[in-house]
Amino acid sequence: MSVQNKSSFFFILLLIASLSGCATAPDTNRVADGAETTQNYSDPKDPFEAVNREIWEFNWEVLDAYLIRPVTVGYVEVMPQFARTGLSNAAENLEEPGNFFNNLLQGKVAPGMDSLLRFILNSTVGLLGTIDVAAKLGIPQQEENFGEVLGVWGLQTGPYLMIPARGPSDVRSLSGSIVDGMYYPLTILDTNLAIARFVIKGLEARASLIPQEEQLKQAVDDYAFVKNAYFENLQFKVTDGKSGDQNLEEDELEDFEEFESLLEDYETDLEN
Repeated sequence: MSVQNKSSFFFILLLIASLSGCATAPDTNRVADGAETTQNYSDPKDPFEAVNREIWEFNWEVLDAYLIRPVTVGYVEVMPQFARTGLSNAAENLEEPGNFFNNLLQGKVAPGMDSLLRFILNSTVGLLGTIDVAAKLGIPQQEENFGEVLGVWGLQTGPYLMIPARGPSDVRSLSGSIVDGMYYPLTILDTNLAIARFVIKGLEARASLIPQEEQLKQAVDDYAFVKNAYFENLQFKVTDGKSGDQNLEEDELEDFEEFESLLEDYETDLEN
């Protein structure tokens, strides 16, 4: 990592630490139907909710409705599945070195070695990553980003951010994506390849959300629905899906203790 990249890295960490303390959301005056009303925003994770909502409306009702979704639907209908799979595999293969380092930074040695082996196999035998040879050999993808590393290290997400054209994010994840872009081979991609990778991943991500559109349309507050889903998914990734299992185990333990107590009372009654 160059001196400039190191400086950027430490600046990012300082930025996260300073912004993670934001916890109070201000009241915001909004004009609706010609009358001024006061909207209270009290989510400590979303101190910029007034601005975020405006950006969300632009993203969903304008940018997505008239550009991103139509282009995605056209891409899915016109592009053969084998070509989509190949392009998606190649784009994801470029991230395997990042997965390798991000796994190691979390102490996940075996998953990190899986990522390194996947990159070597798919970049060579897999024709520059277009064919996922590693998956066929039983080596799963161990996707990890630097934002998750920061979460494991104990850094909070910081304020929720709705970014134009990109969608939901947070200070920690946004900073982590900057670091992810510093990993090889992403740093050596020329402009055209970088844009192609960005477009392919964006189209595939949007295509994966098409089946979920009905849930969003039925939501009472689509903005809150997206935000809650975002943070739940983020927590799931940082904990590797173990947080929910832990809660379940604790509930099951409480139920077992209650059952054991009842059983003891029953045995006591029988003895008497």
